[in-house]
Order: sequence, then structure tokens, then C-alpha cells
Amino acid sequence: CSELHHRQQCSRLLLGCGISSMCTASSSELQRPLRERLLLSPGWGSRAGAAAAAASSLPSASPGGLYEALAQSAPVYWAESGLAALQAGTGLPWWLSIVCAGAALRTGLTLPLAAHQGHLLAKLENLQPEIENLAKRLRYEVSIRGKQLGWSEKVARFHFRKNMGRIVSELYIRDNCHPFKASLLMWIQIPVWVFVSIALRNCSVGAADSEVLAVQEQLSTGGTLWFTDLTVPDTTWILPVSLGLLNLLIVEIFALRKLELSRFQKYITNFIRGLSILMIPIAATVPSSMALYWLSSSFMGLSHNLLLRSPTFRRLCHIPRTKSDSDTPYRDIVSAFYTKYFLKK
Repeated sequence: CSELHHRQQCSRLLLGCGISSMCTASSSELQRPLRERLLLSPGWGSRAGAAAAAASSLPSASPGGLYEALAQSAPVYWAESGLAALQAGTGLPWWLSIVCAGAALRTGLTLPLAAHQGHLLAKLENLQPEIENLAKRLRYEVSIRGKQLGWSEKVARFHFRKNMGRIVSELYIRDNCHPFKASLLMWIQIPVWVFVSIALRNCSVGAADSEVLAVQEQLSTGGTLWFTDLTVPDTTWILPVSLGLLNLLIVEIFALRKLELSRFQKYITNFIRGLSILMIPIAATVPSSMALYWLSSSFMGLSHNLLLRSPTFRRLCHIPRTKSDSDTPYRDIVSAFYTKYFLKK
């Protein structure tokens, strides 16, 4: 049971590293052309006409392949429409629209789910002392019963695990805190992050209809600072390196929560450290729009992880208090970070 609790904590860490989501559209809206649904900036019609002429010279997309099917799927189409509608409705430059989309999705969709996950994990943590006491009593009873019936050690262990599993399941039902429910955030967040990322790539490379080609033209001049063209990779590597460092910071903050991690937690922590480093060269090869979205999503994930440490916010969300909770969580993080990296012998 303790291992299940560790797995749920590690899944929350995975999700903190730059994964977010996108809104959906109604089925009736899908029947209308994107041009009719979006109030785009002046000059849209002329640019769309030029893009349509350019699209006619492009080879048709191959229907085969998993990626091609995913890139042409309805969720990706909804993500493309939502991004374009957000930019058209707000009138913001594309780079700021992408940042706002990541922030809005993280706050509006994943933050409530993360708070719900925190509520379940707190219940699971508070169950551990009761489970440990029941395990001791059951182990004693099985030992007595085994001596009476002449059970071997293997048979006694089987009966202990069988009855312990039943007891733990009853406790989960009683407190409505089955560990699988805590994974709901992961099953929603990861697919949506993928859909939005692919939608941004489609818009950046013009991989779709003429309307998306027109969005590509806007993205090519919709950046800022050193990444003025959002359709090409960031050759300075500032966005990719910032993404990697931000994800590593999320990992280290998680690792600093407890000085002693379980073996499973150590494996997961090291795996995500490697994944965070691997994301740097990957982000350097994709359009800047994708790297910017990943960076904004990771930043919001870090902010929400810190927010969920706040005692005031936890009380606001009715998250039960646990033994591991601290009244000064941010001071504890800074102190643990300083002790680990600056006072290490």
C-alpha cells in the first residue's frame, strides 16, 4: 500500500514537468470551415487565398502511419481551432496567446484535478498508520492459525497477502480514496499535452488545409525577442535549455520533500531527471511555438506544485492535513536545497 502511495506521488511529479491540455469544440462546429468560425485579423482573406494556392502545389498527406492519423484526428483539429480562436478573440500576438493558452489550461483544467489528487493522496497517507496496525494484528493471527493447521511458511504468507489485500480494499472503499483515482490527472493531462503539441506543429509547418497555412504565416511573424519566427526551432537554445532547467527544478523540489526516498521513488526521480535533460535537444529541433508552449506549461506546473504546498490553499481545497505537512513549506524547501547542494560534504 505504501508502494502504491509512492507511485501516485511520482505520477504527480511526472505531470508537473510541462504537460497541459486544450478545450474541445461542438460537433456542429466541426462541420463549418475554420475561416467562418474564427474572427481573424484583417487581411485574413487575402492571406488565405495565397495559402490555398500554395497548398495546391503541395503533395497530399499520406493517410498511413500512426502519427499522420494522430495529426489529422479530431482532438488535434479542436486544439488548432481553439488556439486560433484564442488569438483572434484576444488580439494578442501569437507568442503571448500560446503562453496564455498554456496558463489557462493549467489553471482551469489541471489545477482542480491536481487539488483532487492531493486530497486523495492525503487520505492515503493518513491511512498508513491504520494499515500498519492492522497488518501487525493480521500477521499475528495468521501465525497462530498457521500453527494450529500446520501451514507452511508459503501457505501462511499466501493467506496473509490475500486477507491483507481484502482489508486494504475495504479501507479504500470506506474512505473513498482508491489510488487509481489519483491517476485521473495523468490520463487527462498527457493526451491533451500531446494533442496541443501536435496542433502547434501542424500550424507551424502548415501541415493541413489552407486555413492552417494562413495561421503559419501569422506564426512566422508572431514571436518576440530572439524567437521572432515561431515556425522554426530556437537556434539560440535559450528556450530548450530553460525548459530543461525548469523541469529539473521541479524534480529536485519533489526529491527534497523527503530526505529518504523509497527505491521506487529513486528510480522514478532519476528517470525523470534523464527525461528532463533529453527534452533539451528535442525542444531544440521542434518549432519555437512548441518549445514555448512546453516552457509555459512547465512554469505553470511548477507554480501549481508550489501553490499546493501552501497550508492556506490546502485548507481552501479541503485537503486533509497529514503528518508530512509543514507550516513553513517554502522555507523548508530553501533550507533543504541549501543543505543538499551547498553544505554537502
